[in-house]
Amino acid sequence: MRVLVVEDHAKLAMTLATGLRQVGMAVDVAFDGQDALDHVAVTTYDVVVLDRDIPRVHGDDVCKALVADGSPSRVLMLTAAGGVEDRVEGLGIGADDYLPKPCDFAELVARVRALARRRGASLPPTLNHGDLVLDPSHRTVTRAGHPLSLNPKEFAVLEVLLAAPGVVVPAEEILERVWDEAADPFSQAVRTTISRLRAKLGDPPVIETVAKAGYRVAG
Repeated sequence: MRVLVVEDHAKLAMTLATGLRQVGMAVDVAFDGQDALDHVAVTTYDVVVLDRDIPRVHGDDVCKALVADGSPSRVLMLTAAGGVEDRVEGLGIGADDYLPKPCDFAELVARVRALARRRGASLPPTLNHGDLVLDPSHRTVTRAGHPLSLNPKEFAVLEVLLAAPGVVVPAEEILERVWDEAADPFSQAVRTTISRLRAKLGDPPVIETVAKAGYRVAG
């Protein structure tokens, strides 16, 4: 899941980003409205967590621009203006959800995940392949009933592949969806993570490499 956090208070922005990364999301940060528009011009995000009162370009105008451009990104407005009229206005200009600050972080995570599910194709509560079961909500993976310990990147890569059974997913797409903008596009991060995943998943193999194309769940 790729998320953009738009928040002009640097400490809060980094706290949100760190927390979302810890639950397996790839997160970029923008500190003003123009920065946000520059980000969405080059990257497609599943969810934009958008502070309403931000400098340079107001959050309302960022939201309106996303709607006008037909952006597939879902918008969660996160703002100190939490009255009913404010929520109605925010939703009226195109926000998909609205959460007043301060908020409970667990609720923020739940809302971001819910919006991401709405953006993509409808998926079942768990992703299964043979005796392998991945539960996105509870962040668990089991094989033949035995729990597997995956780090956030390994979990996210496996989730991307299981969500597209039989489809070849290019390494570049995995890098964009699982890592943030700080990732080196020429690094071996995807290959290394796939290698660790294969070792943890065991036999029979779950992930296969398609030469010069990418990776897919084995048939």
